[in-house]
Parts: sequence; C-alpha cells; structure tokens
Amino acid sequence: MAASASYDLRFDSGRVCLDLVATVGGRLSEEPVERLDGPERLRAWLVGAELVPLGTCLEAVDAAWLTRFLAARDLLHRVVRAELDVEPGRATAADLERLNALASTAPPAVRAVRNSDGTLVRVIAVAPDCGALLAQIARDAVELLTDPVARGQLRQCEGETCSLVYLDTSRGRRRRWCSSEVCGNRERVARHRRRAVAATRP
Repeated sequence: MAASASYDLRFDSGRVCLDLVATVGGRLSEEPVERLDGPERLRAWLVGAELVPLGTCLEAVDAAWLTRFLAARDLLHRVVRAELDVEPGRATAADLERLNALASTAPPAVRAVRNSDGTLVRVIAVAPDCGALLAQIARDAVELLTDPVARGQLRQCEGETCSLVYLDTSRGRRRRWCSSEVCGNRERVARHRRRAVAATRP
C-alpha cells in the first residue's frame, strides 16, 4: 500500500534505527503501509531523520539505495523484535553478523562551516554514500542494543495492528503507544465505540 498523507514519515521512536523500522506501518494488519515507496521518499526520510543536513545533494539516491535501505530495515526489525522477545529466535547469528558488517563502514564525515548569517552549520564533507549512511544507522542500533539502560526502555506499541518499537523515556515508563495521536487516538476511538455499543444493550 502506498504511503499517503495520513501515514507520513515517522520520527517519534527515539532512535534513528527505530525510525527506519517505523517506515512500515501496520505490519500486523492485512494491509501494511509502506512509507518508503520510492527514492524521493527515501531522500525526505534521510533529511527528516537528520542523517544528512537540509540542502545536502541527494541526486545519487536511486532505486538501488532504496533496495539497500529496505533490506537494512527488515534486518533491524528482526534484531530489535528478537531483543524484545516478541519474536524470539528470529534474530540469528547471521543477522547479527549482517548488522555488524553494516556498522563497520565509516559513517559520513561532517564539517562545521559558517552560514551566511555567521552561525555554524553542519555539512557533509563529501557527497553522501549509501554504505556510509547505512553504517550510521547500524552503529546506532549496535549502541542501542548493547546499552542495558536504553535496551530496557524498548517497548512495542500496544496498538492492535501496530508493530512499531520505540524508546519509552516517559516519566514512570508509562508510554503505551508509538504515537498518542495515531495509535493512541485509535484506541480511544475504539474504546468510545465499545462503550456506546454496551450502553445500547438491554
């Protein structure tokens, strides 16, 4: 199913590696929502996830880049969910080796340069490379999964058809949904409907 305005790119999971996993919505439903449905959407995601600064030339991003990012996304999905014990045993030693291989490439080099108004801004030193950007995401995943505190904050959304994973940094660790506006609102609407139906029964 193509991405639409109602399923925009998501940046609310707390880590860039989880934000990449979140580019598929409703994995548990009959019609998952594909948010990275073309190179243009991948370019928008790279900027939105702050992997590259706004204004970075992304002309090289093509179908081959998209294929590599989607493969990395599926890999991250398996590894993260295995850590949550949602789908135990799915992240194999081979998956971890693939993650480590992705992380072994050097991430993009960045520089601080003066903007036209004199403030310092971040730029990428050379045109971004697909492998280098994937390495940045993979390193984020390695850091997340090997940090006991951060790993302990991993939660799966309680939305009925949502499989998104996020970091719960809320006070009291009571966050229930990947997004209160999306899955949380759906749950509130469903609860209201259930109460309305129950009230009409004799």
